[in-house]
Amino acid sequence: MRHVTGRARRAGVALAAVLTWAGLLAGATGCTTDGKGGIDIGGLGKPPAPEDVIRISPDDGTRGVRPEEKLRVRVPDGRLESVKVVRSQDAQESPVPGHLSDNGLTWEPDEHKLALAAKYTIDAVALDAHGRRSARHTTFTTHVPDERFIGYVTPENRSTVGTGMIVSLEFNREIEHRAAVERAIRVTAQPPVEIRPHWFGDGRLDFRPERYWKPGTQVTVSLRLRDVEGAPGVYGLQYKTFSFTIGRSQVSLVDAAKHTMEVRRDGDLLATVPITAGAPKTTTYNGRMVVSEMFEVTRMNGATVGFKKKDGKGEYDIPDVPHAMRLTDSGTFLHGNYWAPDAPGQVNVSHGCVGLRDVKGGRSDTPAGWFFDRSLVGDVIEVVHSNDKKVAPDNGLGGWNMGWQEWKAGSAVR
Repeated sequence: MRHVTGRARRAGVALAAVLTWAGLLAGATGCTTDGKGGIDIGGLGKPPAPEDVIRISPDDGTRGVRPEEKLRVRVPDGRLESVKVVRSQDAQESPVPGHLSDNGLTWEPDEHKLALAAKYTIDAVALDAHGRRSARHTTFTTHVPDERFIGYVTPENRSTVGTGMIVSLEFNREIEHRAAVERAIRVTAQPPVEIRPHWFGDGRLDFRPERYWKPGTQVTVSLRLRDVEGAPGVYGLQYKTFSFTIGRSQVSLVDAAKHTMEVRRDGDLLATVPITAGAPKTTTYNGRMVVSEMFEVTRMNGATVGFKKKDGKGEYDIPDVPHAMRLTDSGTFLHGNYWAPDAPGQVNVSHGCVGLRDVKGGRSDTPAGWFFDRSLVGDVIEVVHSNDKKVAPDNGLGGWNMGWQEWKAGSAVR
């Protein structure tokens, strides 16, 4: 029997302790196993650090990462077992989908760009060439832009509108990268119909089909503007979807020479209503206009639309115009008229608006009240035989005055 000295016995105990702790650590983390639960004692070398096995960019703890920088997880040899990436943004967490390369050495996200003002968390597990398992947990945050842009959208979510409604976005900033912004907005319809965009300058983008919408159509607008660069250093904020419904079809024809308005519902004539249009020096625009706002009563002051006296006051200031429906941004309305009750059907006396007979305070049994109660935002009013030019396509929702080929040519995406 071999005699063991006290020093050798103590050394053996110490070595056993080292191996025991190595075994416990291997069982706990799996970082130094041979893949079969045993200890990799080849050379008893120190296992590589996780950051040497799993290389993640951007680096752990990096701040202000730009959206064009690439997120990538890779190993120089071996293979990646799993990669989980989570994006935290606006108090919400969402997984970031991605894919492994065929050889298992690289993982990249499916998204082309990083989100702005977001925190990314990466958890990756890999085996090196010797079958040793490593794991890494890293985080980084992305750039928070100083400037954002949004689009103010017409019509409202869940509204029921007339057959002439045009989807219109007014941006709070000039858009220089129009194609990128246009690609981030999608307008679809059920039943399907071709819908095309048209830019009016750098601040407005409208969408419409070739012809008026069919009644009952469901229209969905998807805004995917968040983090889209609309101008250098200016990024979108919105990420939402909303919808609206096309109600019945109502198109009314105003004949300024005959002083009449024919109201047609789904193609059938409902009524012919007497009207007064613009006076000879302040004529009404010709062309198709769309009701964009409706007011039971509103104030109309000529000074706000350029009709001023020498003292700067408006040529008219009526505080209680009843049954008013806006037709253009420049101030054309169809409204009730109680101050010239004999004019409708006889003579044109307005400053460019279309007036229907009404009483002070408005009443539903007057022509103006009757028409107002049967109207929707999105209804079409077409004016003919007025001694004036055709309304501009960007004056209100006037896009129906532009031919389809010209409309389509206004897209920034070729």
